[in-house]
Amino acid sequence: MDGPVVLGLDFGGTKTALAVSAADGTRLGVSTHDTLAEAGAAASLHRAIAAGRDLLDTVAPGRILAAVGVATIGIPGDSGVALAPNIPGWDALALGSELRAAFPGSVIRLTTDVKAAARVEAESGALAGCDPAIYLNLGTGLAVAIVTGGTVVAGRNGASGEIGYNLRELGDVGRSEAERVLLEDVVSGKALMTEALALLPQADGAEDVFARAADDPRLARLLDTFTAELSFHLVNLTIAIDPARIAVGGGMVRSWDMLRDGLRRALDAAVPFPPELVRAAYPYDAPLMGALALGLAAARETAEV
Repeated sequence: MDGPVVLGLDFGGTKTALAVSAADGTRLGVSTHDTLAEAGAAASLHRAIAAGRDLLDTVAPGRILAAVGVATIGIPGDSGVALAPNIPGWDALALGSELRAAFPGSVIRLTTDVKAAARVEAESGALAGCDPAIYLNLGTGLAVAIVTGGTVVAGRNGASGEIGYNLRELGDVGRSEAERVLLEDVVSGKALMTEALALLPQADGAEDVFARAADDPRLARLLDTFTAELSFHLVNLTIAIDPARIAVGGGMVRSWDMLRDGLRRALDAAVPFPPELVRAAYPYDAPLMGALALGLAAARETAEV
């Protein structure tokens, strides 16, 4: 038997990614599975736990699991996950308690996926040395993270950067969430695919939509509208923060060449001091890397006690 290991879990709206690493950070194995959000929160979590145990048995048989680091959509806690509409029932799922029961004796640490990604980008990626900075995540959902002094701003409730709840028009002022259309409902990977499939039922993911837009005026108009509204909110946030750099990650950056120009034009036209705009250094797996880092830090702290 070798030394202890750490398990990282990244719960996304579409995919759940897992990784196991040794205590020194050496990655031993990785796996990815469909989240199957339509099956509900409990089923999604149980599938992930089973996948985690399988991965541990495969790459680290018999080794002690020192810690589990978890990155998830929404704002995680022991008794539930707030602001996580993409997985039905996730808000009422006792995520921390469930994971402690599933992995007894292991330290469990939870964080928000976008903040986990921003931490990795700030430590060793595209935002290293940039102060302040913005990490924009374009995945199934929509959120940002603000980095200042090398630290990701959490906010009083851990909800800093949840721009998916932004107001979209003057008429939204004073309206509750149930009375208006949230920004994430129109500007996110999930929202884009809902609109695209109504126009082109055979579309296969956001990357395919971007690729087909050159020959399909309907999809081109859809993407123009999508990028314009995203730009509107990114410009206003950029004016407020005055960042040195914006890094963009998430599944939609597979079409970065088509996204970048619209965002760049909007920033240059309206921001007094336009920042750099770059593709994230770890565009697809930064949340998982952040989850592992969280678990590794917990394992080190436990070993020092």
